[in-house]
Amino acid sequence: QVRLVESGGGLVQAGGSLRLSCAASGLTISSAGMGWFRQAPGKEREFVAVISGDGRSTDYADSVKGRFTISRDNAKNTVYLQMNSVRPEDTAVYYCAAGFYYGRISNRYNYWGQGTQVTVSS
Repeated sequence: QVRLVESGGGLVQAGGSLRLSCAASGLTISSAGMGWFRQAPGKEREFVAVISGDGRSTDYADSVKGRFTISRDNAKNTVYLQMNSVRPEDTAVYYCAAGFYYGRISNRYNYWGQGTQVTVSS
């Protein structure tokens, strides 16, 4: 069975930083594309970032490019989202996703975590 468990969310002031983690079990992340998505109240789930299985390729939503960085630590079987210069509009539940896919389309991913809440105050 595959499980993805997000952690690291919380309350942070605008302009601050936060690092989210996604710990995977039941699959080796080096064999999977790993994505981050988010969903704010009343809005649809949206793409944030993705990293390829080999770690050579990344892609970001325009809204976070230059502020967020996705990375992976294969030894820990964990993917991260480093969030810098956060803004109130970054407030959302952040979800980790895994699959035999590299891209922005959420329904192409096979597995999802439970989400972690990020709240940015002004």
